[in-house]
Amino acid sequence: MAEEIKTLADLKDVIETDVPAEEGVLVEPKIDSFGRSYATGKRKNAIARVWIKPGPGKFTVNGRDKETYFARPALRMIINQPFAAAGREGQYDVTCTVKGGGLSGQAGALRHGISRALNLHEPSLRAVLKSGGFLTRDSRIVERKKYGKRKARRSFQFSKR
Repeated sequence: MAEEIKTLADLKDVIETDVPAEEGVLVEPKIDSFGRSYATGKRKNAIARVWIKPGPGKFTVNGRDKETYFARPALRMIINQPFAAAGREGQYDVTCTVKGGGLSGQAGALRHGISRALNLHEPSLRAVLKSGGFLTRDSRIVERKKYGKRKARRSFQFSKR
């Protein structure tokens, strides 16, 4: 820089001329050659790999149907939350593989993965999914067991004798 910058006004003039303003940044959808979007979701120790593509709403989890894999209706409701928030129920086929954790953690991981894949397939849904909290990874995990304790914080039963 040849000219001296002595005040904030001078700095503002330099910034306005050097950096072009980005207005209305358009985000391109990330879709592979098969018309699918891929994302990974995590919750506790569960990891879900999710592929979504437009279709009649077929849902496959580890090669099985959603109703047989997640027998409890509460877990199926958790999985469908991103589609309900975006107003896209029955418009996407979902194929996923889930590993680790229990069924509740797997359902949470699947919800996170579906949300991220929806965001990649339709970037205009980001505001709806973000406001619902579906794009945020729930980082809570089990606290480790400490020595001298029965569990993470629970002490052994005290006896005076």
